[in-house]
Amino acid sequence: METTYEALKGKWKDYLQSNGLNTTQQREVIVEQFLRSEEHISTDDLLERSRQLNPKIGYATVYRTLKLLVEAGLAHQRDFGEGQSRFEVVSEHHDHLICTKCGLVLEFEDEAIEALQDEVAKRLGGFKIVQHRLELYGLCPREQGVPGGSCPNQPS
Repeated sequence: METTYEALKGKWKDYLQSNGLNTTQQREVIVEQFLRSEEHISTDDLLERSRQLNPKIGYATVYRTLKLLVEAGLAHQRDFGEGQSRFEVVSEHHDHLICTKCGLVLEFEDEAIEALQDEVAKRLGGFKIVQHRLELYGLCPREQGVPGGSCPNQPS
């Protein structure tokens, strides 16, 4: 992960420089916490983590920094129907499976689904897919009431 982190950090510095933006200690704390996150993080969660390192960081600074990270191509903004956006570090393509009750978000890759999407796009008008987002919404086993069903988002 360190190699990826260093590459992303370099891209961030290039973005700041090419856009004539200054770096601040608060902004750098936020960027570091974001780039090191491995999950889909909300603005509130990132604020909480960043304040552990610098209690003076405000919500507006986190919000503006996330906006810059999206513009820099380092973050994707996602809306999983919870009433708040979540952000993830740009990485290899993957799709999402989301529990509509507990909010669990699982990432997955499936070559058969990718091939099927290409086939359908071609058949329905000769499209060539250059980008897509697949989000599947449902209920995890625990929220379905499956006996012994578990959910990583909730204690047993």
